[in-house]
Amino acid sequence: MVANAQLPQTYEAQTQAIARELLAQSRQKRSLWDKIGDNLRLDEHLLDWAMEHPGLRLQLFRFIDCLPSLQSKTEIAHHLQQYLGKEQVELPGPLKNILNFTDAQSGPAQAAAGLISKATEILAFKYIAGETIPQVLKAVERLRKEKMGFTIDLLGEAVITETEAQAYYQSYLDLMTELTEKTRPWSTVPAIDQAEEETLPRVQVSVKLTAFYSQFDPLDPEGSQAKVCDRIRALLRHAQELGVAVHFDMEQYAYKDLILNILKDLLVEEEFRSRTDIGITLQAYLRDSLSDLQGLIPWAKHRGYPITVRLVKGAYWDQETIKAQQNHWPIPVYCEKAQTDANYEAMTQLLLENHEYLYAAIASHNVRSQAHACAIAEQLSIPRRRFECQVLYGMGDNLAKALVKRGHRVRVYAPYGKLLPGMAYLIRRLLENTANSSFLRQSLEERPVEELIAPPQIKGLDTLPSPGYPNVADTDYAQTDLRNQAFQALAQVQHRLGKTYLPLINGQYVKTETTLDSVNPCRPTEIIGKVGQIDLDQAEQAMEAAKAAFPSWKNTPAKERAMILHRAADLLAQRRHELNAWICLEVGKILPQADAEVSEAIDFCRYYAEEMERLSHGIRLDVAGETNYYHYQPRGIAVVIAPWNFPLAIAMGMTVAALVTGNCALLKPAATSSVIAAKITEILVEAGMPAGVFQFVPGKGSVVGHYLVNHPDVHLIAFTGSREVGCRIYADAAVLQSGQRHLKRVIAEMGGKNAIIVDESADLDQAVAGAIYSAFGYTGQKCSACSRIIVLDAVHDAFVERFVEATRSLNIGPTDLPSTQVGPVIDAVAQQRIQSYISQGKQEAEVAWEGPVPEEGYFVSPTIFKNVSPQAVIAQEEIFGPVVAIIRVASFAEALQVANGTDYALTGGLYSRTPDHIDQANQAFEVGNLYINRGITGAIVSRQPFGGFKLSGVGSKAGGPDYLLQFLEPRHVSENIQRQGFAPIEGADQ
Repeated sequence: MVANAQLPQTYEAQTQAIARELLAQSRQKRSLWDKIGDNLRLDEHLLDWAMEHPGLRLQLFRFIDCLPSLQSKTEIAHHLQQYLGKEQVELPGPLKNILNFTDAQSGPAQAAAGLISKATEILAFKYIAGETIPQVLKAVERLRKEKMGFTIDLLGEAVITETEAQAYYQSYLDLMTELTEKTRPWSTVPAIDQAEEETLPRVQVSVKLTAFYSQFDPLDPEGSQAKVCDRIRALLRHAQELGVAVHFDMEQYAYKDLILNILKDLLVEEEFRSRTDIGITLQAYLRDSLSDLQGLIPWAKHRGYPITVRLVKGAYWDQETIKAQQNHWPIPVYCEKAQTDANYEAMTQLLLENHEYLYAAIASHNVRSQAHACAIAEQLSIPRRRFECQVLYGMGDNLAKALVKRGHRVRVYAPYGKLLPGMAYLIRRLLENTANSSFLRQSLEERPVEELIAPPQIKGLDTLPSPGYPNVADTDYAQTDLRNQAFQALAQVQHRLGKTYLPLINGQYVKTETTLDSVNPCRPTEIIGKVGQIDLDQAEQAMEAAKAAFPSWKNTPAKERAMILHRAADLLAQRRHELNAWICLEVGKILPQADAEVSEAIDFCRYYAEEMERLSHGIRLDVAGETNYYHYQPRGIAVVIAPWNFPLAIAMGMTVAALVTGNCALLKPAATSSVIAAKITEILVEAGMPAGVFQFVPGKGSVVGHYLVNHPDVHLIAFTGSREVGCRIYADAAVLQSGQRHLKRVIAEMGGKNAIIVDESADLDQAVAGAIYSAFGYTGQKCSACSRIIVLDAVHDAFVERFVEATRSLNIGPTDLPSTQVGPVIDAVAQQRIQSYISQGKQEAEVAWEGPVPEEGYFVSPTIFKNVSPQAVIAQEEIFGPVVAIIRVASFAEALQVANGTDYALTGGLYSRTPDHIDQANQAFEVGNLYINRGITGAIVSRQPFGGFKLSGVGSKAGGPDYLLQFLEPRHVSENIQRQGFAPIEGADQ
């Protein structure tokens, strides 16, 4: 039963009365043109101008985001020109005057840079309590004079190395120790230091769980919990010794359930069970936040001692919606601010009506939200210990004073730290202050009181538009049920290992004289399956079956062929977790990367089916008296030679592209991924692919592959693999065989030597994390993987230090362990080849990192070389493993020259916040796929059609609008429809 349940459960009248009182005391009139003496208050007007001009707001905040990384006034002036000097950015007169310069090195430019920098710094320190503890102490002393408590948060958005996690932990130990020592002489302020008979901690800190472990991952809840809890326990013990309260912040939605589960488990441990100086945070903009709170209440009753729940609305709305839209996941946050406000009020009521079990910290700058909480607290006569109001430092100051005046305990959330790691926090505050829906902005604009304090008016917006192709969603492993399904499938597949898989020829599985053992590269003694290997006679039988099946398949309507692909996509989706497990075990991918591959295979099926239906209509180009019809026909027989590194996605993509266009296809997989190719076969057969149209022909590449490539009845070869094999196929296919009456088409993707450029304006958090994933995702065994990082001199040393530490922090091991980020290479041959390149690199450059690896399995350490010459072997040749060459350059022009200085042109990346550099890369970076401020792997069908040029390959981009055209022959039919001067007129009725 909730406390005081006999009281009325509506608090609206009192909410309105308190809101009017608070608003009257906190509303502040301010002119857009406030001045101090003759000097314009530029820091204040930056916000005003941002609210007045949406285009300026976007560019201004982008400039502020990169400002701390700029090293000189000239750089700052240059970036001001690029961000704010564009014609499409509407500038207020005073700002236009400040930016009235053309030469970034001129006196006016230097003055403008200084003025804007100082204004931004002043603006930042309105929201950040200080860069040092002494500065923070001065700030909180001012708060105590106004009878406000505080909680201190150490700024920093990304912990991507274990060194940083340890430093974060130690910083909090030091912070608590120093704050306790400095605050001990302070006199007592009863309004915040006492409640009833209890003395409250003067010092409170707010911490982030993800910062205690660099590899914090919802896929590995047990491992993450074990790593994090060791540090949390030590932190809580230290806090108890000092008498410091600890509050745990909430972060991105992906971590929410894991954070709650960790804290629930930890805080019922006997050592911590009776602690009431600990808090957790809930975010009301999350759709499931009310349910989370409802779940906390029985937990708190069981615990027997209250903790504090800080109720916030949420700070990552844009990030959460964008991530959900990009991944085609349900949006976890409310799409309408009024929905969040209504949920906040419902949670406030539930929390306060259960104040015996959970203490409430109502964190909001919305007068109505605080008034609603105050109304409930007063009606229920909630003891002061069990309820407090919270605001952010520099926001809602007048509201905080008004709440103090009413007798409420008020606490200010005060971040401190260096401006560079705090920039993300500052941008969030600026966005909040200037958003149209912001209560602070609406109050400043003097909206009517009735409008400001009215109950939330929900319009019913429940989703957001998601433009682009509707790709299938990857598995969200933050969801417990999906995570459980994944590991159940993995366990089931592990009990099905060692079976024999036979080739499929003319609709029948056929026995072979020999089989090949496919093994787990993590544990080579573990046989995944035995795969029958065809001989040349069987290869010829498959070819004859394809020839016989082709006429009928060619004439099968495109819609019927497309329907088979749609059924195949549905089967892939149904078997997703099982297929993930096979990929994980046969080729050594971790589950999330295997899962993305299944998504890509599904997308290939659906996208190519839709594309073929579009192409099947042809193009009418009629004129008076003449019809003209441009259309396509299939080429004939396609041989698909698939790689092992994307054994499902690429094999399926090339195969179904050939099939849906009306060709017959023979799939010859790589030996090391033949079991997965057998699974493709099962799916296509179940989907209804006719006998002879598709055939599974595993066999030795130098024998069977060579025979098929050179066969005169083959019309097309689709190949993905090494440059050496691809060039040989290209040459062999060019030879006109006896009886051959056509020229063979070759589609070949042959790898890359891909580079990421990091310039002096880059966000190093993003750059390091993106480069790590691009270089060492799937152990560097992607043709798109980053193998060169070209870093400008100004940030070179800082980047290398963090990149090395981030690599050192990666977990290397078997890929069926959820903690693993880097698995094995594919086989012993690959292992030896990569190790020989590492030996070569040690002669050419300096090893920055090479670590230990498991003894069992085909493991190679992620290896980083620095001081690498652009012409070194390790900077020129494709290694296809976890080896990265870091190249230092002096200028961006040199960076582009080095990036383009290889035989390959597949993918490339740039981390930069300099618009000119982004424009130059767009024009001059010679790659098929250029990625800016994100990783360079993981192309998505339709969104990022994939493929390169130079020696990276030949052919149109996979997953793009012209890919299927390679599998088709264009035809044109022109007919004169005149008869003795008479021609039918379409639509005429005369």
